[in-house]
Amino acid sequence: MNIAYVYPGQGSQYVGMGKDLYDEYPVVKNLYEIANKTLDFELTKVCFGGPEEQLKQTYITQPAIFTHSLAITELIKPRFKVFCTAGHSLGEYTALVASGSLSFEDGLKLVKIRGEEMQKAGTINKGTMAAVIGLDSGLVEEACKEASENGVVQVANFNSPGQVVISGSVEGVKQAMQLAKQKGAKLVKELVVHGAFHSPLMEPARERLKQALNNASFSRVQIPVYRNVDAKPTMPETETAEIRDSLYQQLTSSVRWEESVGNMVNDGVSEFIELGPGKVLQGLIKRITPSVMTRGFDKTTDLKQ
Repeated sequence: MNIAYVYPGQGSQYVGMGKDLYDEYPVVKNLYEIANKTLDFELTKVCFGGPEEQLKQTYITQPAIFTHSLAITELIKPRFKVFCTAGHSLGEYTALVASGSLSFEDGLKLVKIRGEEMQKAGTINKGTMAAVIGLDSGLVEEACKEASENGVVQVANFNSPGQVVISGSVEGVKQAMQLAKQKGAKLVKELVVHGAFHSPLMEPARERLKQALNNASFSRVQIPVYRNVDAKPTMPETETAEIRDSLYQQLTSSVRWEESVGNMVNDGVSEFIELGPGKVLQGLIKRITPSVMTRGFDKTTDLKQ
């Protein structure tokens, strides 16, 4: 049985995440202490005690989910032989650490910069995002293309069959929402977000992220990591320049999650294990390919099953 680790992105956070792991396992406590020293704020304080509004700030959310996911990875590593890995948006950085391409500290520094710059870009270029449910992804892309006369809009996340997220300027997204309804979407819902993620409106974030990626110490992956931008695997023979470029492009490109999961299954994966807060990816994977096994590890109780 081939197992894939998968890592969640922004939106899976909750107040109290990681506290039970921190209290029980010294290796987890050590990771959080490193995070506290690396970041400009006390991660443990916000993760464990909130307030929720603060935890939802992009520059805090991203390091919070990244650290929690890798803490739980440390604890279950001895139990499973992993075939490959992938992550949704932010989760791709987590997957690269899990694959041996980045150290925890280097990954955290990159995620810190990515979160800060995405938050700033969301302030500079006001935008929004919306979920489109129950409409073929090709028709959603069509709606975005037609609406782009009103403003920037594109597919941000191809999540699963019938679940697509669009992103861009307020005018562009609103128009695409209307067109998606006309084309037969069951539900179109604007999301509460701090920016138009995975759209050209993230352009202001790219320069500082590019510098950080160029300065970070990457190694070749030890297991395949399926990329968001093209759903293809970064292999142990792949040059590190390709990894940097993929992460750079990811900021303004669509997350091809449905395709990534399909490719992993075609390449032999039969079980997906989600590591980190929540169960979002398990739900998406079940919709993409119902025949595979899914499970997740988030809390200490999950580890004891």
